[in-house]
Parts: sequence; structure tokens; C-alpha cells
Amino acid sequence: MKKSLSLIFAWVAWFSVIAQFYLMIENRIVSLNETIIRFFSYFTILTNALVAVYFTSQVTKNNILKKPGTITAITVYIFIVGFVYQLLLRPLWHPAGLQKFVDELLHSINPVLVIIYWVLYEDKKNVRYAQFLKWLIYPLVYLFYILLRGGFSGFYPYPFVNVLKIGMTQTLINSFFLLLLFSFVSITFIFVGRLKK
Repeated sequence: MKKSLSLIFAWVAWFSVIAQFYLMIENRIVSLNETIIRFFSYFTILTNALVAVYFTSQVTKNNILKKPGTITAITVYIFIVGFVYQLLLRPLWHPAGLQKFVDELLHSINPVLVIIYWVLYEDKKNVRYAQFLKWLIYPLVYLFYILLRGGFSGFYPYPFVNVLKIGMTQTLINSFFLLLLFSFVSITFIFVGRLKK
């Protein structure tokens, strides 16, 4: 059952990422190279790709991503993707056709699938609160990257970190609250998981 779900969820995640890549290439308004760089500048894309890699690893013999806490961290990341999208980004655009379908996969369906997998298969009793500090490395490195590259390219993937429009001070304030959100969600998942051990 676990391998079957992993395989299905891996296919869904890979399809959503690859389909979004195709759509961005087809509808690009900048050069191909810049479009590819921008594609990999979205936390949504990076996190869904991480989800795809994780589920793929679960159906291989050499599973190096089985340490307790790994799927909890990934669940936190994809939960944030879905939560921020529903709260802040969904009202900003209205995709149609294949783009709407892929959009829902990336921001709604995949987060739910990961949460289901977390509930079923995470070794929750061995996940420790201290682990969440390591989980913050990914969003911190991501933030540093998009701010650094944005300073050179002028491209910022999300409006709440768009230095050109809201300024560096507001961007850092928004980033601080996002890191608080990451911390709160991480601790919440660990707490809920340990209640069910």
C-alpha cells in the first residue's frame, strides 16, 4: 500500500511540475534561459519537485530519505505553499484551462496528498522539536537566493518579497513573519504527531 501510494503521488507531483514547466516555456515573455531560471526561482516549483523526489525515493530499494522527520519537513514546506497561495496569491490571478488544472495540483492537491502520506507513514514518535531549526535552512537559503538574484535581475517571484515595489524594509518584515509561520507550522505538526504516537 505504501509503495503504491508513493508511486501514484510521485506521478502526480512530477506531472504537475513538468506541466508547469511546459506552460511557462510556451507562454514565456522573456528569453528561454531567463524563463528557465525564473521557473526554478519559485518556492512552489522547488517544493513540489522536492515532493516528487521524495515519493520517487519511496519506491526505490535505496531509500535515503527515510529518516524520521523528513516527510514532516516536506509536509511543512508544501503546507506553506498551499496556505500562502490560498491566502495571498489566489485572488491575484485567474488561470484557465490546463493552467488552472496544474495550478490546483501544485497548490491544493499535492499539499493534501503529502499530508495524507504524513498521517499514514511518518514515524512521528521519533520526530524531535529541535529538528525544526534545521528545517528553516531551506526557506532561508531560498530567501537569500531570490533577494540576491532579484537585485541583479529585477525579478522577484512573489509580490510580498518584491523589493522594487514594496522596498527592502517591508520585504524583510514580510520574510520575518513568513519564517515565524514556518516555525509555528513546524512545531504544530511535531506536536500533533507526538499526540498520536
